[in-house]
Amino acid sequence: MKFPPQHKYRFVTLAIASLLIILLGIIPLRVAIAHYQAPQPQAILTLGGGIEREKFTAQFAQLYPQLEIWVSSGIPTNQARSIFQQAGISNTRVHIDRRAVDTVTNFTSLISEFQQRYIKHVYLITSDFHMPRAKAIATIIFGSQGIIFTPVSIPSNHPPESQLRILRDSTRAVLWFFTRRTGASFHSR
Repeated sequence: MKFPPQHKYRFVTLAIASLLIILLGIIPLRVAIAHYQAPQPQAILTLGGGIEREKFTAQFAQLYPQLEIWVSSGIPTNQARSIFQQAGISNTRVHIDRRAVDTVTNFTSLISEFQQRYIKHVYLITSDFHMPRAKAIATIIFGSQGIIFTPVSIPSNHPPESQLRILRDSTRAVLWFFTRRTGASFHSR
């Protein structure tokens, strides 16, 4: 028995809708559990993208001396370490991770590290213009893994990023959720 073409489209639409419902159902549940387990941030995550982010993080970290710091990509390692040392922050607290090539991989590259350390809640630091995209990606990638974030924006004079960029990277985050591939090779930062 052969199905007419409109039935095939209905099936595909139903399958896609079902996957999205599963995704949308899992994330809020995992976020709620993480919030219960770790109501306060347990670490600081800074998304690289300019020296002002590392400088801000060094000052911010002085307020939370018990928290370890992760910087995902960003300025050269020696320069970043110097900024943290000048702020009186021990090298043992600072983890500089160079695996990320874009904002989506800022999150995907650190998941296993955070899970190994039982980190369920992080301060997420990035520039104000970049924060909407970072929050969208973090909600999908971190949320799906039971990690929550508290955003901390750094003021800047840059215009906000386009909704298209946010949509593109949110789509890549959903792709990662289902395939563990980010599509990083298809675009530039």
